[in-house]
Amino acid sequence: MKNIILSITLILFYLSNVFSQIDRTEPPAPGPAPDIQISDFESFELKNGLKVFVVENHKIPRVAYSLIFEYDPILEKENAGMVSIAGDLIGTTTTSRTKEQLDEEIDFIGASLSAGSSSAYAAGLKKHNKKILELMSDVVLNSTFKQEELDKIKTQTISGLKAAKNDPNSMSDALSSVILYGKDHPYGELETEESVNSITLDMCEKFYKSYYKPNIAYLAIVGDITKKEAEPLIKQYFGEWEKGEVPEKIYQPKKIPSENKVVMFDRPNAVQSVIKVEYPVELKVGSEDYIKASVMNTILGGGTYRLFQNLRETHGWTYGAYSRISSDKLTGSFMAFTSTRNEVTDSAVYEILAEIKKLRTDKVPEDELQRVKNYLSGNFALSLERPETVARFALNIERYNLPADYYKNYLKNLNAVSADDIFEMAQKYMKPEDAYIFVVGKAEEIGNNLSKIDTDGKIEYIDENGNYYEPKIITAELPENLTAQDVINKYIEAIGGKEKLDQIKSIHATMIMTIQGMNLNVDQYVQEPGKMAMLVKMGENIIQKQVVNGDKGSMSAMGQTQELTGNDLERYKLQTYISLESKYEELGFKTELKTISKVDGEDAYVVDVTMPQGDLIKEYYSIESGLKLKTEAEVEMQGMQIQQVTTISEYKDFDGVKFATKMTQSLNQQSTDIAIENIELNTEIDENIFE
Repeated sequence: MKNIILSITLILFYLSNVFSQIDRTEPPAPGPAPDIQISDFESFELKNGLKVFVVENHKIPRVAYSLIFEYDPILEKENAGMVSIAGDLIGTTTTSRTKEQLDEEIDFIGASLSAGSSSAYAAGLKKHNKKILELMSDVVLNSTFKQEELDKIKTQTISGLKAAKNDPNSMSDALSSVILYGKDHPYGELETEESVNSITLDMCEKFYKSYYKPNIAYLAIVGDITKKEAEPLIKQYFGEWEKGEVPEKIYQPKKIPSENKVVMFDRPNAVQSVIKVEYPVELKVGSEDYIKASVMNTILGGGTYRLFQNLRETHGWTYGAYSRISSDKLTGSFMAFTSTRNEVTDSAVYEILAEIKKLRTDKVPEDELQRVKNYLSGNFALSLERPETVARFALNIERYNLPADYYKNYLKNLNAVSADDIFEMAQKYMKPEDAYIFVVGKAEEIGNNLSKIDTDGKIEYIDENGNYYEPKIITAELPENLTAQDVINKYIEAIGGKEKLDQIKSIHATMIMTIQGMNLNVDQYVQEPGKMAMLVKMGENIIQKQVVNGDKGSMSAMGQTQELTGNDLERYKLQTYISLESKYEELGFKTELKTISKVDGEDAYVVDVTMPQGDLIKEYYSIESGLKLKTEAEVEMQGMQIQQVTTISEYKDFDGVKFATKMTQSLNQQSTDIAIENIELNTEIDENIFE
């Protein structure tokens, strides 16, 4: 069993293309604020209410069309995720074109076309203008939805949700919105597997027909085109688009908490904590406070400033620490965030709160304020090199009812911000004693110290579905004199017994691995002593092969072969054992019985297994049946930390030995379902497979 799980882990690691890069460079010292001239734009409006803005840029013969829909957020309730999925369906097919035809026509002219729940975009060479607009208008006006496309998107969405449950940053992002706004607010709704499964084709079609209306749409045109050229084209392709009444929603602004509240999402195997200090704010786009509040936030953590300098440079607790203050027509938010080691989690929170308090008690020195204003001025100037920025300004002025000269006066207003203004903004928007302190981490290790930061001294707990709960204290005590080896021995007996396992000299397992709706066929061959091969196929084509033969191993993919060395090779060599658990002591594994936990409501013994390479794996064994239910691990592979959680179920008998036939594995942010179709024991294996 262990060798199958390890094999899948290594497949997913090498198949995945998820790499994170951390920018640790310091920006150059900014110069004085430049004198900026913003290009003009022209606009017109169709009879159906579509507002159009044209920004000329004749440097290259290319035109881009960006369509934005402005509607009130939708409370989706038990169907959370519907709007996003409906957006993914838009443009998959139309009344006159299949998805394949759309893709082919776009590719033929070298253009791009995409659509979503609140926008659509098309771009290409000017000589293809009419074709681009023909295709874009077909998608916007005539999209049709197919059940098979919906099923595919739902499968991919659910796969992403499964992966997110085991990624601390993803869980932090999702649950922080629940904490900030509540599940009764459109910004606080949480997609779940159940809510996604409830979404129907009718719901998606109703959304599209209700909200894709020209009278709430804004079209920005940027490129080698004039208003005189654009107007007849837009009338030709969008003039017959019928306007309609769009549902309006009213939501009450969310208020900040009246005290500091610590909320935790417990990850028992975590060695790091993801921290967010957050609360809602009432800050509107273009308000008198907006620029001043942005400067204040930049000083705190809008770049490599106070939070960064404190937590990274002074204390060395993190790679980065930042903050942001967001404006919104409903409810904005403030957030300071970082990730750090368990042992300094509470200290990092104290330092974040201290920096926030400092803005309220000490005026910002003039030289620091000027550096930040120069930095923001420089960024603003650089943004103006992109014509898309001018188009965005035009849309914002219209959408948010800003003064016509709002952006032309931006630098003047920015440079006028004073230390007194920052002090005033801090009194208004910095709330170090009225915040949610949300931490994703190991509650057992960090909870006690964090409770001292909570005003009431009591931590609230939130689960993966955004529900608050009281953590259950497991009262069951470990039986006296029970050891980890006793638990493992019971497992070995439960799957067939050591004598039966020792008689197995070869295994051929066939399985289907499903990643984001795509099925891969996998064949695994194990022959003792010391041989293993795993073939990953797409159809009949082998896309990856892993081989261990004695003291040598390799991994081949896409015509490239990589020899395995060091710890990577040692991990692969462990896959050559038929029943690895029965050989833990022989191979130098260290095991320790830790506690009793629950896996999907079932009581389980938790055993820490330390591999010879130093990797720690937590294994969960059913107290009742003895069968393994789950494993959790965090290992280093090729310099990357790989977090892996595998749930194990549906044991079936193959020639007197039980094997789990279903596994769901989350590897970092990638979730995969594995279904074993058949296992053949002690069959002859062609030696060439191991070459």
